[in-house]
Amino acid sequence: MTLDIRGSLKNTRKSKNALVVVDELIANSIDAFLIRRATTQGDLNLDIKFSVQAKRIDLLGHEYDLEIECLDNGCGLGPDQLKAFLTKDTSYKDDLSIPGIGNCKGAGRVQFFHHFSKLSLSSMYLEDGNKYYVYLPAEENRKELEETDFQIDHRDNGELGTSVKLSGVLPKIRDTLFTVSFIHEWFKAAALKQYVLFSALQRFVSLREALGDFRIEFESDLEDVKSSAVLNATDIPVHTSVSSLDVVHVEGDKTIHASLTVTHYKLDERTYPLPKNVVGLCAKSAIAEDITKRYLRAKSIENNAIQGCYHIILIEGALLDEGVNEQRDGFDKIPQENGSADLFDGSLISFEDIYAKLDDKVQELITPPDWSREKIVSEVGHNFGVSEEMLSHSNTRVTFGDTPSSVAKRALKNLQDKVVDETASLLLMKEAIEQLEPDSDEFRRKVDYISWQFTASLKTVDMANLSQLVVRRSTMIEVLDMAVKELLKVQTDLKHGKRKNNESLIHNIFFPMRKDSSEVADHDVWLLSEEYHYYDYIASDKPLSQIKWGNDTLFEADIDEQIDSLLARTTDDNKACRPDIALFHEEGSVVIVEFKAPGVSLDDHDNDLMEYASILAAKSKGKLKKFYGYLIGDTINTIRLRGYKPLPGGKGWFNTDNIIEPTSQYAIGQLYSELLHYDDVVDRARKRIGVYRERLKLPN
Repeated sequence: MTLDIRGSLKNTRKSKNALVVVDELIANSIDAFLIRRATTQGDLNLDIKFSVQAKRIDLLGHEYDLEIECLDNGCGLGPDQLKAFLTKDTSYKDDLSIPGIGNCKGAGRVQFFHHFSKLSLSSMYLEDGNKYYVYLPAEENRKELEETDFQIDHRDNGELGTSVKLSGVLPKIRDTLFTVSFIHEWFKAAALKQYVLFSALQRFVSLREALGDFRIEFESDLEDVKSSAVLNATDIPVHTSVSSLDVVHVEGDKTIHASLTVTHYKLDERTYPLPKNVVGLCAKSAIAEDITKRYLRAKSIENNAIQGCYHIILIEGALLDEGVNEQRDGFDKIPQENGSADLFDGSLISFEDIYAKLDDKVQELITPPDWSREKIVSEVGHNFGVSEEMLSHSNTRVTFGDTPSSVAKRALKNLQDKVVDETASLLLMKEAIEQLEPDSDEFRRKVDYISWQFTASLKTVDMANLSQLVVRRSTMIEVLDMAVKELLKVQTDLKHGKRKNNESLIHNIFFPMRKDSSEVADHDVWLLSEEYHYYDYIASDKPLSQIKWGNDTLFEADIDEQIDSLLARTTDDNKACRPDIALFHEEGSVVIVEFKAPGVSLDDHDNDLMEYASILAAKSKGKLKKFYGYLIGDTINTIRLRGYKPLPGGKGWFNTDNIIEPTSQYAIGQLYSELLHYDDVVDRARKRIGVYRERLKLPN
């Protein structure tokens, strides 16, 4: 009999469970005890001693080696057990017919060699009334194990049981898994006790009588930091509830049922100070896959008690026992979605079927009575522009453990996926339209169907795009509002002697300074008016003589000199500037935007817009005739205004006047101008975005 270690390592992958060696050692000890218990008269209690010692292997203490020993009072390593130990795909335990014994294929011991370079074993077993001692010495990096490697002696004294010792952490494991921080967190005695209690909780519960008044002692020596803890029968909690789930899979006229059992433990945090809540899929009475994140997506909720209690929810059933993989760290034999099972030997029931029943049950068990779904939905709508209709359309569930951010991310991703799928459908529809036959009986029915498909697809695309638009624009409105009120950090957290530059900050929100639309495609002039967002050319503080109109320049060459002359007359500070923002449309319309710093009175500059417009009109070679001007600030002396009228429902003022050519006195254009408060711009923008929010049914 030979165990090919190298071959086994190739054929059995390393478990995803970081503490798999702990699971395997404890599970094997319990199995050995159950075998002894089945042939022993009188009371017998499980007794395990689990020891961990960490030794520093470098001067700086950046690397540790581990020695783990598990000593039990089981049946010992007799001839049958030794044969099974040396057989990779063994059926030894399957044939014992002992209640609670763990079925296995011998893959567990392969995990020892995935993590450690040395394994030693000593054991005492009883046969025909005689005791025998078995010993396997430690040997570095064994390639195979043979029966002759075990030393067997007859002995009169000694307790029955087995000690397995692992040492020599493999370099790859030390670098990636058994790091110093991991060892100090997970190999403390108390941490090991908690881990074993809940990783094997269902097994302890089901074997409560068979294990007797059991005792599992944990000892830990981590670089002279010693600790101990004891797990015994009184630590096993009583379940809060046990429920049955009937999982159904329908395929054609065939219906398949599978029964799952959901056991719920609701544990007071004062008695059970656990590191986290757990929802686990179990196989062979042990957690094989942790699915807690599916239900408690926020770490702050997953890792803390919920209203004073931790929740342990364990799901079991024959379906999971049969579907677990060899490493017992997942369920590779159960397909994730319907329709993806192997035709011959795959499970027809999928996780899609399981979660269809399980999700509501788990939420029912963990959701506090005062949790409000409506509050989360409202915040998702207000903060991220995702309405309840969008949640429904994208099949996004909102459950306890969700945050507004996590819900919005899932909803937008689901919508994005639907957009991709339905864009593909739109392309197929175009092909379908080409195939239509107007003289056929099916023509109008097909047209109706294609139209319905097209409308449904457009709804998803429109909803996703509009949501993104609303979120972005709502954010820009809030930034502008804060900048106007001087609440941005860049305005409040100033270094000594640094100017606030409020005017330039506000300017850059609308459009970056000293740029034009050939350099910057993304801007926010819609804050003034929606139609301005689609003008052909936008410039900010740029030389106007460089602007092109088709293949020709828009303005005469001396226009910048004229602008300089105007600005030199108004203030030396602005000399060499241009209109803050100028927007041009090919139909001959222009928008001029001037920002004034907070505290600067607009009535001192109300004629600036007319002078700008006059120069632009005169120097545009007759191309520009219609001008819209905006002078924006926060201060105005209305007594000094001439010709301006108050805007309906606002604090601003407006005026319409002809632009007169100075020499001929002919009207060469018209200027509509507004003097606006920054607050008015914010309010008007909010009202416009409110239309979109209403369309998406979002809270304001």
